[in-house]
Amino acid sequence: MNIRTRLTLLFVLLVSSIMLLFCVSVYYLYGQFREQEFRQRLEERASTTVRLRDDMGDVPQRDLQSVSMVNQQVTIYDSLGTVLYRQNNQQASFPVPASFLAKISSKSSPYIRIGDVEAVGYQYVNSHRNKKTLLVVASANDQYGFTKLDRLREILLFGWVMSMFIVGIAGYLFATDALRPIAELSTQVNAISVTNIHQRLQVGRQRDELADLGKTFNKLLNRLEEAFVLQKSFVSHASHELRTPLTVMMGQIEVTRLQRRTPEEYELAFDGLLDEVKNMIRLANGLLELAQVNSDAVTSRYQPVRIDELLWQAQGHILNAKPAYQITIDFANLPTQEEELVILGEASLLQTAFQNLMENGCKYSIDGRVAVQLLFERGRIQLAFSDHGYGIPDDDLPHIFEPFYRSDSTMTINGHGIGLALTRRIIELHQGHINVESEVGQGTTFWITLPTPYHSLSPSGEQDERVGNLPTP
Repeated sequence: MNIRTRLTLLFVLLVSSIMLLFCVSVYYLYGQFREQEFRQRLEERASTTVRLRDDMGDVPQRDLQSVSMVNQQVTIYDSLGTVLYRQNNQQASFPVPASFLAKISSKSSPYIRIGDVEAVGYQYVNSHRNKKTLLVVASANDQYGFTKLDRLREILLFGWVMSMFIVGIAGYLFATDALRPIAELSTQVNAISVTNIHQRLQVGRQRDELADLGKTFNKLLNRLEEAFVLQKSFVSHASHELRTPLTVMMGQIEVTRLQRRTPEEYELAFDGLLDEVKNMIRLANGLLELAQVNSDAVTSRYQPVRIDELLWQAQGHILNAKPAYQITIDFANLPTQEEELVILGEASLLQTAFQNLMENGCKYSIDGRVAVQLLFERGRIQLAFSDHGYGIPDDDLPHIFEPFYRSDSTMTINGHGIGLALTRRIIELHQGHINVESEVGQGTTFWITLPTPYHSLSPSGEQDERVGNLPTP
C-alpha cells in the first residue's frame, strides 16, 4: 500500500469516526428530547383529566379529543390502588404494575415504557374538599414522535454515507496535494547524475518539513560533489605522478639501448632507474597510507600510546634517513602526571603524521631545522611544529591539505603533495584538529590538538576527568 492510499484511508477513517459520533449524538439527543416532550404532554393530560373529574365528576369526550394521542389512556386510583376512573380511546387497557403506583408521590412522577406505549404517574391532592390523594397514570403511544425519530435516523444515515463518499474524494485530493512535493523531489533526484552533479533540488514550499528535507539533500549533494571532485583530482594527479617516473625510466632505457656502452655507463643508467623506482615506491606507499586512513577500520586498532614516545620515534626515524636535518623537541612543559601524556590512537599512523610535519618543516626551511613544542591543557594536548622557511602564500593556504596539491613556489623541491593530506586525515581520525599559521619569508607553524580522554589526579588527590570535546579551530 503506497503512502497516498494510506493517507486517504486514514483521513476517511478519522473523519468518518467523527461524523458517526456526531450523528449518533444527534440521534440520541433528539430521542431524549422526544421522550421529555412526550412525558410532559402525558403529565399535562393526567393533570387536566383529574382536575376536570374532580370539578365536574366526569371528563367530556370533546376534551379528550382536543388533546388526542394514539392509544391514550388515563386511569385514576385512590391511595390504596383501587381504580376510580378510567378514560381511554382504545379497546385494551394499559397494564399498570403495582410497583409503578408505589413510586408515585408529590415529589416524584415516575416514567415507564412497555413496548411502544409510554406512561407517566402523577399525584393529585384535592385542596378544596376532603384533601383526598389520588394517583393518576396517563399512557399513550407517541406514534408521531417515533415517526420523526425514524425519519431523522434515515436522514443521518444517508448523510453519513454520502459524506463518506465526499470525504474519500477529498482525502484522495488532499493526499495527492500533500505528496506532490515528494513526487517533484523524486523527479529532480532521478535527473541528477555524474554529468550534472552540480544541479540542486528546487523546493517550492520553503517553510515546511519537505523543504527541510530538500535542503538536507542539497547539503548531501554538496558533500558528494566535493568528494567526487576530489576523487577526480586525486585520480588525475595520481596518474600524472605515476606516469612521470615511468616516462623517465622508459626514456633512460631507450637511450641506453641505442648503442653499446661501458659497464660504468650501464651502472650509471641503472642508478638512475633505481632512483625512479624508489620514487615510485614512495608514491605508492603514500597512496596506500592515504587509502588506509580513509577506512573506518583504523579506529578498531586504537590503543593507549604516549605522545612523547611517538615524537622521539618520529625524530629518530627522520634523522637516520637525513642526518643533516635538525629537529628539536621542547619537553620543558611536561605534566606531573604521566597519564596526561597518553592518548587513544594508532601508533604507526600518529608517528607517520608527526614524521610528515617534521620532514616538511626541514625540507621547506632554509636551514633544515624544525622545532616541536608540547603544550598541555585540561583534556587536550597541543603540538606546534615550527620552521623558518619560505612560508606559504595566502592563496595556497586553503589548498595545502588537498591530495597532490603543490604550490608553484615549491615545485622544484622533491615531493608528491600527499603528506599533508595524509596528516590531516590521521588527526581527524583521532578526533583532533590541525591548523596552520604561515607568513611568506618568515616561516610556518602547524598546530595539532589531540584529546586526552583519561583520568588524572587533581592537586587535592581526587579523580579529575579529562574531557575530550575540543573547540573547533
